[in-house]
Amino acid sequence: MRSKKKIKIIDLFAGIGGIRLGFEQAFQGNVECVFTSEIDKFAIQTYSENFGTENIYGDITQISEKDIPDHDILLAGFPCQPFSQAGLKKGFKDTRGTLFFDIERILLDKKPGAFLLENVKQLKGHDKGNTLKVILDHLDKAGYKTYVQVLAAKDFGIPQNRERIYIVGFLNHNVDFEFPKPLNIETRVGNILEKSPDSKYTISDKLWAGHQRRKLMHTLKGNGFGYGLFNENSPYTNTISARYYKDGSEILIEQKDKNPRKITPREAARLQGFPENYKITSVSDNQLYKQFGNSVCVPVITAIANRMKQFIDNDKISN
Repeated sequence: MRSKKKIKIIDLFAGIGGIRLGFEQAFQGNVECVFTSEIDKFAIQTYSENFGTENIYGDITQISEKDIPDHDILLAGFPCQPFSQAGLKKGFKDTRGTLFFDIERILLDKKPGAFLLENVKQLKGHDKGNTLKVILDHLDKAGYKTYVQVLAAKDFGIPQNRERIYIVGFLNHNVDFEFPKPLNIETRVGNILEKSPDSKYTISDKLWAGHQRRKLMHTLKGNGFGYGLFNENSPYTNTISARYYKDGSEILIEQKDKNPRKITPREAARLQGFPENYKITSVSDNQLYKQFGNSVCVPVITAIANRMKQFIDNDKISN
């Protein structure tokens, strides 16, 4: 494979396309997405607004691997579903019933030269490490040399304390891949804040009182749970989650002489490293919060893709 040839990617559990976007940035237009799968209709609306409607399909569990185009790199931010302890010794069949199985069957049939998988940090310790072990065993049996690392958004210039696990694999076992190192640059929440946010993002007296009451209860119990309050000088926020639309408790922004406010959808986009030209007009604020909470930190993906790119450009991606 020569670098002048477009690298073909597929985007599974695509969400709003954060992983694809990171690869497009790293490869500077030298990638072609030949297949996208996403089940959520609102995520598809945002995805389509930014990437167009071509090659977008629905539920991957209903699509045969035979119908998926050949590709060079498989991308997937797959949901973490438990692998049963009882199934650990069943070989190939022990991933059926989990969404990892759909990645596995495509890898086995299409044999792309490389892949990038993303998941929550907790995958590492899930079921005392057995879940990750099953995944890595299956990737090994599929012929891939794998690399695993937990990376944090705040280490890549984004003011969010978001840790995720990344699994990179190559068919070519001569590849000696290394994950990107932290950039060691200061982050500041003020860098993502809008100058004059709409007053609708200021939380109500009732909600603010509820947040404070719950925080006090947790404090009395001796734990640190409760709302997270930040200002422009804070180095980073808590992790934005898919439930942020419910009450905004994990990331509230201080306001002078007013109740705190939720971050705006554009600020949520910035908190995940999405560029200013990323369009967010096709769905409601609540859906956008859910989508960005479910998405990835784009600069982390770009950094990983840049590391993968050197092996792809140098014709080392496959055996």
